[in-house]
Amino acid sequence: MESGRLCLLLCLLHNTGTITYTESGRLNCGQHYNAAGGRRNIHNATCKFPLGRRAPCDIYWHGVSFHDNENIVSGQVNKFPGMIEMLRKINLSRAVRTMQELFPEEYDFYPRSWILPEECQQFSTQIRMVKENDASVNPTFIVKPDGGSQGDGIYLIRDPSDLKLMVGSQAKQAVVQEYIQRPLLIDKLKFDIRLYVLLKSLEPLEIYIAKEGLTRFCTEPYQEPSQKNLSHVFMHLTNYSLNVHSGNFVHSNSQSTGSKRSLSSVLYRLAAKGVDIKKVWSDIIALVIKTTIAVVPELRVYYQAEIPPGKPGPTCFQILGFDILLMKNLKPVLLEVNSNPSMRIEHEQEMAPGVFEYVPSPVDEEVKVGVIRDTLRLMDPGHKRTSISNLRAGGLDHGEEIPMEAEPQDRSPDEGALPSLCLKQVYPKYTKQFNYLRLVERIAALFIRFLGVKGNMRLGPTAFRTFIRTCKLSNSNFSMASVDILYIDITRRWSGTMADSREAGMGLQAFVEAFFYLAGRRFKSQPLREQVASLLELCEAQLETPPPGGEERRSVSCSRALPRSIRTQTLPNPQLSSPGPLRRAASQDYRLHQRLKPRSLRANLEN
Repeated sequence: MESGRLCLLLCLLHNTGTITYTESGRLNCGQHYNAAGGRRNIHNATCKFPLGRRAPCDIYWHGVSFHDNENIVSGQVNKFPGMIEMLRKINLSRAVRTMQELFPEEYDFYPRSWILPEECQQFSTQIRMVKENDASVNPTFIVKPDGGSQGDGIYLIRDPSDLKLMVGSQAKQAVVQEYIQRPLLIDKLKFDIRLYVLLKSLEPLEIYIAKEGLTRFCTEPYQEPSQKNLSHVFMHLTNYSLNVHSGNFVHSNSQSTGSKRSLSSVLYRLAAKGVDIKKVWSDIIALVIKTTIAVVPELRVYYQAEIPPGKPGPTCFQILGFDILLMKNLKPVLLEVNSNPSMRIEHEQEMAPGVFEYVPSPVDEEVKVGVIRDTLRLMDPGHKRTSISNLRAGGLDHGEEIPMEAEPQDRSPDEGALPSLCLKQVYPKYTKQFNYLRLVERIAALFIRFLGVKGNMRLGPTAFRTFIRTCKLSNSNFSMASVDILYIDITRRWSGTMADSREAGMGLQAFVEAFFYLAGRRFKSQPLREQVASLLELCEAQLETPPPGGEERRSVSCSRALPRSIRTQTLPNPQLSSPGPLRRAASQDYRLHQRLKPRSLRANLEN
């Protein structure tokens, strides 16, 4: 790796601030690294661009969010606009809940959740009814603050009366979830998996998963929750930031021992006991792809608001941290997704009473160096971007599954002696198994289509009426007056739950609810997902018809907001244009999915 990219890689592993990088290797940070990896502090003036930031950069590496630098007009940014908001506990729960309505079997990896304070009464009523029906049932629940991180503010309860709903005079925004009482244990300890995922782009959707991850262990032997041990955080919570303060935390130079270990060491240990780790790994891959598909629709709305089509702006990519728990039956459960996972390869250790020093963490270095190195290789502006057609050509046919055998590693001629990629592409590589899930993304494309050219995130009443008229969804039984009532009712209800919304109007989640309602009215006899698919096909067919007068502005808006890749991925034959063939194509995809059953997919565990 040339010294410029090596310098950037090392800066990222030690620096949490904003870093900019050009092909010349110039960095905007407070430190510099030599080619051997040694760090030496130098004056900031020699590290920053001599002309400030007027010269464009190829890669901007922001520490926290897309908005760390407001003056970016080109290049690539390592954050997506809206990612922090989408991965907060409440928004993630809402996104997954929408998918659970459409595909309950496919999205059963996320615990049942309630949003506080708005669903507090519903939560209390449901739990009371469960206990009244069976007095022996006494479930446990975990409460997570909406904006919490590093385990801060998390607590366990067994009764709704134990909820802490207020912080001073403010209602506490949080999610309460069913607690997984029977996790898989190793050495009698509960643990979770931190898996790093690269979202390389939204259009086309590209997802890479690191072949190696971390496992973070509790520091107190696990016992099923009881009223006596609910407050034992070192027993129930796997957060590294909490357990590192336990007297039982073990820093180890080995990747297979201690309180933080490599994922492969845990999987190989399970394999020695006869566990089918290929099945476990394929289930984890499916969980990651499905979760990403759930959050992408809202991300598209944020993206077009920040970087409207035709406006200069950067492209985006982002490394995410998926926290996954394995149940005793080896089923993976999604705990949360971190938009800003730590990339440090050091940990603080007390060398003497009151004396702390940062020392290397071999397991962190093994996992994180590869993730950042390969992210830079994949995003390298000097390499020609792989075309969408090539990506599709490398995908699988309808009848194929994720292969069990090892796959050859592609290596560019100019990569020299660099290790093979540790990031494994899983989408669009396995698009055929999961593309049927992208119904909400197609709804989001319709939503963006009718937002107009302002780049906002809310649909006004006039735009909603235009959507209804253009798609011919009104009739004698559903007048435009009924349309207005529907808009007002849904928008008013959602505005009470979105206190931080940027503007008035109907957001995407409210529009999805309205779309579900319209689909149910028109196609009453079908299951919900078929109702939604049928209404989508009807709307998309109407929008394929050129508008009267050939209004240029509207046609441009339609073409950019309803991306061709979504249409072509959804419709196997681009010649299909009428609702009849569209519905038959969708039915064929659904029957195919029933045969494939994504939970039976297999993937090779590569090291």
